[in-house]
Amino acid sequence: MSVVHCLTAGWLVDHLSFINQCGYEICDSFACPGGVTLNTSVTSTEDSHGSSTFVATSSSSSGPTCSPEDAIETEGKTRKMRFMFREEFFDVSKPHIVVPPEEQLCQGCPEISLTEIKKRKRKCLFNQGELDALEYHSKVRKLIWEGTLHLVQEGLKSGFLHQGTAELGCRKNNVPVVCGLAELCEMAKQFPAVNEGDHQAVYVLEDETSSPEQDLLSCVTENTSNHAKIIVLMGQKYLVPPKSSFLLSDISCLQPLLNYRKKYDVIVIDPPWENKSVKRSNRYSHLSSWQIKQIPVPTLAAPNCLVVTWVTNRQKHLHFVKDELYPHWSVKTLAEWHWVKITRAGEFVSPLDSLHKKPYEVLLLGRVQGDIKEALRKSEGVLPIPEHKLIVSVPCTLHSHKPPLTAVLAEFIKPDVECLELFARNLQPGWTSWGNEVLKFQHIDYFTLLQKE
Repeated sequence: MSVVHCLTAGWLVDHLSFINQCGYEICDSFACPGGVTLNTSVTSTEDSHGSSTFVATSSSSSGPTCSPEDAIETEGKTRKMRFMFREEFFDVSKPHIVVPPEEQLCQGCPEISLTEIKKRKRKCLFNQGELDALEYHSKVRKLIWEGTLHLVQEGLKSGFLHQGTAELGCRKNNVPVVCGLAELCEMAKQFPAVNEGDHQAVYVLEDETSSPEQDLLSCVTENTSNHAKIIVLMGQKYLVPPKSSFLLSDISCLQPLLNYRKKYDVIVIDPPWENKSVKRSNRYSHLSSWQIKQIPVPTLAAPNCLVVTWVTNRQKHLHFVKDELYPHWSVKTLAEWHWVKITRAGEFVSPLDSLHKKPYEVLLLGRVQGDIKEALRKSEGVLPIPEHKLIVSVPCTLHSHKPPLTAVLAEFIKPDVECLELFARNLQPGWTSWGNEVLKFQHIDYFTLLQKE
């Protein structure tokens, strides 16, 4: 289970466990020399709901190979292999900045006023944005501290967290070089125009077939089976989980998602907010507030749809979502949750009162307003959204790999609903995902291949 502990304050979540819950177990059958794999299947176990089977196609040379001697030796046998997300990407054993003993999480919750925070940080004048951030922080600080403390204590008791790990230090992880998905989406605009009436709205992944790039970039790609598949894109291999679908495109090419003609009961949005660090790094293009408002959420949303938006700690963005974006989409704000990032020893990854880098991010939850009777019908049997909850987890060291929301939202939505993630960088079983880097963390090099005879 990805939820390790559930308390009134929120959840302690195991992000890595969630990724590996559907652990890819591949069975290779050898029937001819030269290491040619005729049949590749994957089995996995998801929580306690039984097992499902994954099928992957043979593809580029980066996958497992064997010699003719190996093939002869194992002819007629089945070799089992399992893909697991690389554990070192969650090796956060020490805070990014060492926190003074009196400010450490397990020392208690010192009451700090807004004036004291200002004095502690620096003596120069604050600009209005910094003053707004300090005021907001002073309001949520106690909730975050106390809630995180209780969840961390449970994690230490159960052995999920280990205080001694703080001495280990973080290992350097080698991030794989993947093909430029965003650049590929930009290139796709140069493809010859396809007649809308002649083109398929959905491309269904088949076994043992390569996927033409134009098909992947011009319509929603589905894996409708109970099997995972491996697709090859520009010579790179990506794992696609079962019962998932995705559209690889940028914001100017959203029409295929609309042509998909699905209405979603949950829409999670992680916009590339404009900020100084993004501008400096050129990591990905940011979007203006006007561009974000153009996303056709009302068209994609089912009645009473739950909309969840990740927001940076800039008050400008928080106010924009509450006061402009959600009203523009006819979404009523219901709750403000926080994702709190901790180390494997249970410490905040950065000081709670840091002016520049907080150890938490904000999620704004709201519901699409519409037909009252339909909304009441859809809300039967589910709990109302609490005004405040914490999602506490050891973060992935890969940039913007957000923790999964599937398990924490389960009690507030009906089972088997349609879910959509916008600006996604990875795929999930049971979800539709869209973004110009939607396959980024599905790259096979982010996974370790464990071999079992």
